[in-house]
Amino acid sequence: MKQAIRKITITIIAAVFAISFLLPTILTFTNSFMSEQEISSNYGVIFGKEDSNSDDSSGVQRSSSYHSELVNLKLIPDMVVGTQYETVLFKSPDYLMKFWNSVFLVIPILIGQVLVALGAAYSFMRFRGRIKEIIFFVYIILMLMPYQVTLVPNYLVADTLGLLNTRWSIILPGVFSTFSVYLLTKYMRRIPTSIIEAAQLDGANEWQIFTKVAIPLCKGPIMSVAILVFIDFWNMVEQPIIMMSNNFYHPLSVFLSQINGGEIGVAFSVATIYMIPPILLFLYGEEYLVDGITSMSGVKG
Repeated sequence: MKQAIRKITITIIAAVFAISFLLPTILTFTNSFMSEQEISSNYGVIFGKEDSNSDDSSGVQRSSSYHSELVNLKLIPDMVVGTQYETVLFKSPDYLMKFWNSVFLVIPILIGQVLVALGAAYSFMRFRGRIKEIIFFVYIILMLMPYQVTLVPNYLVADTLGLLNTRWSIILPGVFSTFSVYLLTKYMRRIPTSIIEAAQLDGANEWQIFTKVAIPLCKGPIMSVAILVFIDFWNMVEQPIIMMSNNFYHPLSVFLSQINGGEIGVAFSVATIYMIPPILLFLYGEEYLVDGITSMSGVKG
């Protein structure tokens, strides 16, 4: 009896947490089908007082007032309309262009960072030495630093190379990020040496060991890293704003961070579309993600 009560209690607590985490996503999706009038009546209290905002020295509009009214959060709209999606998908190409800007920035970073991390992690795993350990320690230090710390050096380097206002100013620092190198190195070092020695006895060279042994054993961690990298750079805001002054190259995440009162309804539909790629990637790689996390403690070296 006590065990049954305990299971029911744990289930209820887990359900409450799950609903709490999913509620913003559900609200975004359902509210994207609201009409402009309904959105204004429910959320206009937040964005409606434009006259109370003031511009600072940089020209950025900042709110100087406190809204005491309660926001009316509605889960189900009074009338379902597709006006917002019609605007985003057909009437205004700017939103789709910013969506593809996000894709053209994130996909090269994802592929490049995984490839660089695989090569670096295999090198750190196979060839030990004092210099390699010092370099790996530097990787850890850089990984612990927030991106804002390295943003100025990246800006100066991009300016020197003439890469400002181009996608390369975002892609190159992203490709050589240290996060993936650290995670894959920690996993590869857990691969049993007996497997490597068996491959060597069969006549495999370093390239064959890397491609036929190390990479297949790292499918779970690779997918875990890919999901985390995708989510990290899919939601980036500071990098495009600093590195690219031309709004033409800005990703959709920048637009979502600069919503104004006239774009609330469109923002809901854009946010819904923007959530689709991460959700699909997570659903596809869920098993690999769980396997990558559990295998970190399951493989012994």
